[in-house]
Amino acid sequence: MPMPMPMPMHRPARTLRRLALVGAAALTATLSLAGPAFAHAEVEADKAQALAENVTLTFVSEAESDDAGFRTVRVVLPEGIAPADVTLDEAPKGWKLTVTDDGYSVGGTALKPGVDAEYKIRVKQLPEAEQLVFKTIETYSDGEISRWIELPGGGAEPEQPAPVLKLKAAAAGATPIGHSPTATPSPTAPATESPAALSPATAYATAASDAATSDGDEGGSTGVIVGGVAAAVVVLGGGAWWLARRRRASAGN
Repeated sequence: MPMPMPMPMHRPARTLRRLALVGAAALTATLSLAGPAFAHAEVEADKAQALAENVTLTFVSEAESDDAGFRTVRVVLPEGIAPADVTLDEAPKGWKLTVTDDGYSVGGTALKPGVDAEYKIRVKQLPEAEQLVFKTIETYSDGEISRWIELPGGGAEPEQPAPVLKLKAAAAGATPIGHSPTATPSPTAPATESPAALSPATAYATAASDAATSDGDEGGSTGVIVGGVAAAVVVLGGGAWWLARRRRASAGN
């Protein structure tokens, strides 16, 4: 009875090698497809401590587009930091800071595609908190908008998390120093216009009004005088009549 032929020993090794190549190719494809998800926005501080003063915050927005560059980056400030307490320290050439109601925006000439947007701001004082969340909205030169505003919670990792700065406890004796005053227009009393500053029609109307008032005043004075003279005439007439009557009575007697 013939003996069965043994299986070649190199087949398991070849099969394992093929599986390894397929796995590597799948991993490479997965990483290439997930590449844009690794882009993110982040924040760092030179003094990451509650109630620290004159703190420099560095923001980095990683580029996601190969066809357009960053044009603006808008940030919503966390509670405890007022827009008036923020000043621009460093930014790409031509970029400026514009204060908004709830934060600020930094932008200007669009950056080249693939270039990260990095800038620094100076904060008057950090609030007393364990962490600060800076919701960030990025706008590209082609109008594309990327929102990094999601907060961690529920056990699921957010796809576009907002930049978070964790703070150490405040130093002993540190106290809040208050926010910077916001510039508001001071109330002013309404200016009184001089006749020379008025238009001809307005000046004429003003002059006519003044004249009417003057005439009214003079008319009132004249009326008083005339009334006084009439009263005096009546009194004098009555007195003369009484005196003449008395004289006639005396002569009769």
